Amino acid sequence: MDISLFVNITSRAWALPILAQLQSGTPGRQAPLLAATGAGRTAFAQSMDHLITLGLMERNPGYGHPLRPEFRLTEQGQSAAKLAGEINRVAQEDDRDLLRRTWTLPVLATLHSPRHFSEIKRTLPPITDRALSQSLKTMEARDWVHRQVDDQTRPPRAHYSAVHRGSLLSDITAAAVTFAA
Repeated sequence: MDISLFVNITSRAWALPILAQLQSGTPGRQAPLLAATGAGRTAFAQSMDHLITLGLMERNPGYGHPLRPEFRLTEQGQSAAKLAGEINRVAQEDDRDLLRRTWTLPVLATLHSPRHFSEIKRTLPPITDRALSQSLKTMEARDWVHRQVDDQTRPPRAHYSAVHRGSLLSDITAAAVTFAA
């Protein structure tokens, strides 16, 4: 999956949890998905529309029978759902709020090896300095990212690397995401 698509998917808080629930076997109907994700109705509906717009899900044309799913994954959606399922499997319950933030997973995908702030920013062109800084600080506070300042260089530069659960998530996302050259 291309990094721009991955960023686009994570721009909606409930998109990855919806994909993960579909991957785990939750029926593709609104009520079971809504209950399984714990999302609010409005945010859930916006995330579903977003996934349909991205071409990862579609409304089932044969829907109408109580046992037929209302929504189904497209071919591209199945690979995204597999990634979402792997992320969901590694994450703990208290991690879910951080994973629903827009830039957490794309930043972790870039941290499969230690990087400088400017390298991360260059890899994720649409991210602003402020959003990247806040993401890194939040993940550092959660102990997912380690910041090490190199005092030997002038000016001193910080290296960021994924650690602990952040490292597990970084390995999963980096393996599935391709970066533009």
